[in-house]
Amino acid sequence: MSSDPSFLLDPSIFATLDKQLEQESQVRDAIGQIVQRLERAVASAQGLLSRVHSTPPSQYDQLAAQVEEAVRQEIPIIHELDALASQHPYYKYNAKWSRAVQNAIYTAIYCAWLGGFADVQSSHIGRLLTLDQVGAIFAIPVNLTDRDAFHLTIEQYLLSLPDLTQDLARLASNAVTLGDFSLPLTIATFIKHLFAAFQLLNLKNDVLRRRTDALKYDVKRVEDVVYDLSLRGLVSRPE
Repeated sequence: MSSDPSFLLDPSIFATLDKQLEQESQVRDAIGQIVQRLERAVASAQGLLSRVHSTPPSQYDQLAAQVEEAVRQEIPIIHELDALASQHPYYKYNAKWSRAVQNAIYTAIYCAWLGGFADVQSSHIGRLLTLDQVGAIFAIPVNLTDRDAFHLTIEQYLLSLPDLTQDLARLASNAVTLGDFSLPLTIATFIKHLFAAFQLLNLKNDVLRRRTDALKYDVKRVEDVVYDLSLRGLVSRPE
């Protein structure tokens, strides 16, 4: 038997692996570049949404229109991500884009809560888009089970909701500062109903369970605002 080391290892094995690693690196880089553009677009929408804390509700329709336009700037970028990501197994690279897509979902949901996207659902403050409606806005499939392709997941949708309630709890306090005593009541009702709905879910995802557990703190913050308004006689008591 030959003891020549050259017969013990075929160099082509690692040459092939190196080529595959390089290809995967190129895919990750390409996805990363798209995600960076999406993050910038989402940041623009979030910047507009932050103005809600200094905007009276009478001007929410104008603000919602601006946010809606910013959200629509996210759509072609998400379609680019869809075209590239769908060429590969979903869970191979989804960690690269999951947070950015979750934030994009948040901007659409918050915009609709303020009265935007009237073409998807009747326009009024305090409405919650469904996952299917979010998918319709972005023109992206949701919760795919019949094929391995890019889509919006239930987890991404659910994880965006604690971000919404956290900002709404802050908005309740700022609305009082602006002299609006009715909006905190709307926010309180919305967050309480959302928290109750989450209690019906059997959550297996540890991250999701921890995030949704934090909803009770948002409920408490808004209840404190409403309680203070009630004590001061600034909101009508139920008869």
